[in-house]
Amino acid sequence: MRSLPQGMAAILKPFTSLFTVPTWKHILVLLTGAILCQGARRVSSILRIMGLAQERRFEKYHRVLNLAKWNSIACAKILLGLLVQLLPASLPVLIVVDDTIERRNGRKIKSKGCYRDACRSTQKFVVKCYGLKWVCFMLIVPLPWCKRTWALPFMTILAPSKKANTAKKRAHKTSVDWTILAVRIIARWLGRAFILIGDGGFACIRLGHACIKNNVTLVSRLRLDVALYELAPTPAKGQLGRRREKGKRFSSLKELANDPAPSWLDASVSWYGGETKQVRILSGINLWYSPGEKPLLVRWVLVFDADTNQAEAFFSTDIKLEPEKIINYFILRWNVEVTFFETRAHLGIETQRQWSDKAIARTTPCLMALFSLICLFAIEMLKNNALPILSTTWYDKNSDATFSDIIAFVRRSILAKNHFNDSTFDGDYVKIKLEQWETLLDQLSRAA
Repeated sequence: MRSLPQGMAAILKPFTSLFTVPTWKHILVLLTGAILCQGARRVSSILRIMGLAQERRFEKYHRVLNLAKWNSIACAKILLGLLVQLLPASLPVLIVVDDTIERRNGRKIKSKGCYRDACRSTQKFVVKCYGLKWVCFMLIVPLPWCKRTWALPFMTILAPSKKANTAKKRAHKTSVDWTILAVRIIARWLGRAFILIGDGGFACIRLGHACIKNNVTLVSRLRLDVALYELAPTPAKGQLGRRREKGKRFSSLKELANDPAPSWLDASVSWYGGETKQVRILSGINLWYSPGEKPLLVRWVLVFDADTNQAEAFFSTDIKLEPEKIINYFILRWNVEVTFFETRAHLGIETQRQWSDKAIARTTPCLMALFSLICLFAIEMLKNNALPILSTTWYDKNSDATFSDIIAFVRRSILAKNHFNDSTFDGDYVKIKLEQWETLLDQLSRAA
């Protein structure tokens, strides 16, 4: 490849200061090849599609991942800065955290563990698999080609298994521990308040206190059997002894869900699948307590769905946040599942074959970040081009583009820039050099 489209070059310019000149040249080759590849994202596949199958010094491209000195956290900071610029002024900064398992096995993969496979397991049947656990942070962003918001990854952290940490004599960190560290870093980067959204695995009192300390609001799911308490009574004048941290035990949310007496409110909220749903809600402010933890003041929201006759509970550490907004913010979390699926389907997650610890810790975060970069490339290119949306008689997208349309648009721009930019146009025909024609055919036929 001779050069990148102008839109890509503009987006990548802020990253150049983090790398040496030789390393940056190799990164551009790997980045472009990772976009053009279809199927496995291995360095060998990238070199093949970039026309470097006969490169004698092919090891220098491997060294970008397993030896070169560069800071992935610094890259995440720049990427977050680019993504935040896409947010309209009326929308708060919504960051979703979730963990995912990359199925990998092998004796040389030291950080792997045995985890529950969420995709293959059910409530009654649990499937476990060996793999790597990643804690992913994504920014909720509205994009011009789709009605729904997208979850764009900007930082992905490897969470080694407990067995791996024990073998290396390191203190084990859970997903919540890594999230607390990331919240401190992101809060320092942004310098402003933001909302952290997580599923039930991140409904933790310790994480809630860490968020409050860093001017962050935590929104998550709440168990129906959670221990809620009234606020501690004001101590009497002259009362001796330690002050109470909590008051009387509050009613169980499960009991409230089955009790018709409370004053439920009818509300219209955004629901899964982009639909608007009529539900009944009940909300309150109480202390969430667990033995050994300092009580956490939360606003809880109980949602009853008459269609399914089921109740769900959510909470926010910002007690002033409206119940409908708490529900709407949490529902936006499902966009991360779409991102996880698209990265596996179109960016080759779980197809890597590195055995170096450093390469393993870098490759998956790079592929996750590539999802966001491709969206940024497309936004920049749309200033001068129209986005073609592939639609068929059996799948009408209703003018909403999917990630397959976006990556195809970016690929098309790269191929046009490098193969047809200097081609002559003669009526209905485009003339290109035979060498470029052979290279293009070889890429399309072999590098799948």
